[in-house]
Parts: sequence; structure tokens; C-alpha cells
Amino acid sequence: MESIVVALAIIAGVIGVLGSIIPGLPGPPVSWVGILLLFIWGPEPVSVSSLVIWGVVMALVTVIDYWIPMYFTKVTGGSKHAERGSLIGMIVGIFLTPIGMIMGAFLGALIGEMEWGKKEFGPAFKVAVGSFLGFMLGTGLKAIVSVLMMWKIIVFCF
Repeated sequence: MESIVVALAIIAGVIGVLGSIIPGLPGPPVSWVGILLLFIWGPEPVSVSSLVIWGVVMALVTVIDYWIPMYFTKVTGGSKHAERGSLIGMIVGIFLTPIGMIMGAFLGALIGEMEWGKKEFGPAFKVAVGSFLGFMLGTGLKAIVSVLMMWKIIVFCF
């Protein structure tokens, strides 16, 4: 039974790390599920404080990840058109490569502001850069937390 739990926890950690980069997969929550599995059935007991602390960190990062891109877009003068365009561009870019996803988010925000937000290139470019920076910061934060949780899963398992 322990081998199965360890394998499931590690799989959850790996999916969590991948999910912090790939949209549609909830990265940090899946990583936290790996820690939860080890808390309930793991070979070495995971403390309640570790479980709670990682749960709080996971919840904060998940909320911040949704908030940061919107904040950066608004601070740079963007509208809902840039936010929606960035999301659509990121989804389209998923099919190309990770670089396509990043460029899709940038171009989507730029096109959204220019076409539907009726802004000139200069202000729309500023909004696209803000949207891009917010996306990268949120993704980076999720990746860091997911990798740290993966590391903790490995420490708890071995």
C-alpha cells in the first residue's frame, strides 16, 4: 500500500509542476493533493502544520495567479478586451508550443486592445506588455510553489 501511495503522491507532484505551466491543469492544488495523500497514508507522517502551511500557500498562490494578470493589465491602462484577448491568445498558443502560448497571450492582449478596445498601437502595446508580465509572474509563482511541493513530497517519501 505504501508503494502505491508514494507513487500517487509523486505523480500528483509531477502533474502539479506541469499544471503550473500548462493552462487548464491546476498546478499547486494537484501538488498539494500529493502532500495530502502522504499525510493520510504516507510511509512517514506528514505533520498537520506542514499540511496546513502548504495548503495556505497553495490557496494564496492560486488566488494571486488569477489576480496578478488582471492587476497588471489594469495598471497599464488595459480593459477587459485585453484580458479576454490574452486568454484567447494563450489558449490558441497552447497548440503551437510553450513559446506560442506566451506569444499568444501577448498578441491576444495587443489585438484585443487595438481591435475591440479601439486603442492605438502604443497604448495597446503597453497594455500587452503589462498583461504578459502579469501572466509570467503568476506562472512563475505557481511553478516555484509546485516545484517546492514536489521537493517536499520527495523528502516525505524518501
